[in-house]
Amino acid sequence: MQEQTSIRISADLLNTLKRFKTDKDSYEDVIWDFIEPHLELSEQTKKDIEISKQEYKKGNFMTLKEVKKELGF
Repeated sequence: MQEQTSIRISADLLNTLKRFKTDKDSYEDVIWDFIEPHLELSEQTKKDIEISKQEYKKGNFMTLKEVKKELGF
């Protein structure tokens, strides 16, 4: 088992974390769920982001309003 420690957080943050926690989750599980996607991007993800940035600069994108209209919302 890994060494454990305590951290101080505000009551507001604790209440927010509680909203994401299920009975089977620990607070560590909840925190890892938020952190993991930010640890490292895959090379494919980095390439996709660059392509998306280039498309945006070219004006090749749709606004949320346009998407909603196209989907009939």
